[in-house]
Amino acid sequence: MHPANFALPAGFCSRRHFLRASAFGLGSPALMWLLQQDGLLAEPARPELELRKFDLKPKSGHHPARARAMISILMIGGPSQMDLFDPKPELKRREGQKFPGELKFDNVGQASAKVLPGLWEFKKHGQCGTELSELLPHLATVVDDICVIRSTQTGVNNHGQSLYALTSGRVTTGAPTIGSWLTFALGSETQELPAFMALTHPSGAPLLAGDNWSNGWLPSLYQGTVIRPKEPRILNLDPPEHLRGVAQERQLAFLRELNREHLEQHPAELDLDARITSYEIAAKMQTAAKEAMDVSSESEATRKLYGIDKELTRDYGTRCLIARRLVERGVRFVQIINNGQSWDHHSGIIKALPDVCAKSDQPVAALIKDLKGRGLLDSTLVHWGGEMGRLPVIQNDLGREKVGRDHNTYGFTIWLAGGGIKGGMTFGETDEFGHKAVKDIVTHHDYHATLLHLFGLDHTKLIYRRAGRELSLTDNKPARIVKEILA
Repeated sequence: MHPANFALPAGFCSRRHFLRASAFGLGSPALMWLLQQDGLLAEPARPELELRKFDLKPKSGHHPARARAMISILMIGGPSQMDLFDPKPELKRREGQKFPGELKFDNVGQASAKVLPGLWEFKKHGQCGTELSELLPHLATVVDDICVIRSTQTGVNNHGQSLYALTSGRVTTGAPTIGSWLTFALGSETQELPAFMALTHPSGAPLLAGDNWSNGWLPSLYQGTVIRPKEPRILNLDPPEHLRGVAQERQLAFLRELNREHLEQHPAELDLDARITSYEIAAKMQTAAKEAMDVSSESEATRKLYGIDKELTRDYGTRCLIARRLVERGVRFVQIINNGQSWDHHSGIIKALPDVCAKSDQPVAALIKDLKGRGLLDSTLVHWGGEMGRLPVIQNDLGREKVGRDHNTYGFTIWLAGGGIKGGMTFGETDEFGHKAVKDIVTHHDYHATLLHLFGLDHTKLIYRRAGRELSLTDNKPARIVKEILA
């Protein structure tokens, strides 16, 4: 039967009838106008009139910068703020009592509401008088150079999501990390080393592994380069004996010519362009990378400062020293990462927390001293912290040696130094139990906006256009520059 002769039930309107009846009426324009007035109409696609070009050449920001490089010391797992940075006498007064408020537990099976006070003594240090735990004697010697932020929040109580928030601005996977954003925006001051490098732990990969140095949706040119924790720190740097010297130079020159011709035939292939650039950097790294990571050329006093002469601190000391050597040579962003989530002390905190502090405290303090002594601290932003803190109550209530603390992302501590940060101060406050931030809260978006500001970048202007969307490190969410901590 012909569609025109087909009888429709009374009140029925097919898609064909709807379109025929409304196509030339006023309803469609009216609907479009109303949607536009309410801000619900999608923005028209903006075709790119010029082919985008991505490289690692040095670039200027939106305003004068205070920082030119960053070293992020990630302590994944959640360092306990009330045991290290945020003393709370009220916890001692209420030891063993029921916590007078609501708590969100990650492990309900081991949960307890019994108040657990700080397990180590605090003392004031430096001219600033900042209180630090006895577990951080070396950091205490540089306390006048650091800013302790006691009111950090991410608001998601799981390790993965909170780590994503802190490193990439979102609670889900797939977004570029801080190092990728900085190298995308500013390039690198060296063309002989990767702009973004991750120094991993000899005991294994960190939580989320490569997501910590991911370029996300940015071109792969901006992905972090992983440095092995043991020699050789970068594999396959040395060519075979028969290809060394002039033979290799000719081979690389020929390869560059072929690559450039191929790229001209495929001008929109961003991954191809990034791969070619990576190969060219790799060739230059044969000498530059080995020299940068060879700490044997450092003085005995410097190696001793970092604790490389002792087994306990040798790993962190070596990686902190390599980080200094990398930023000294123009690398934009360096991560120093622990294994797994080794600061995640759900049980046995009485032994585990002193252990991880003893391995890292001296090397981290040495990094601050060394950067300052070489005139690099003013231009190098140093970050220390995990993706969360801990709760002020007992988890695993099976005796003092077995107790631990559960997750807490509602008020935890990180610290910053150098790169335009005001040293010798604390900022923000948690409640009397160290549970939730209550004053001068710093969200992960605030942290990122402030970080970008120090690098001369406006977080509202640093965007990457993809599939018709304008993407940013702060995820286009409300964020403030924490001006109170700026020097």
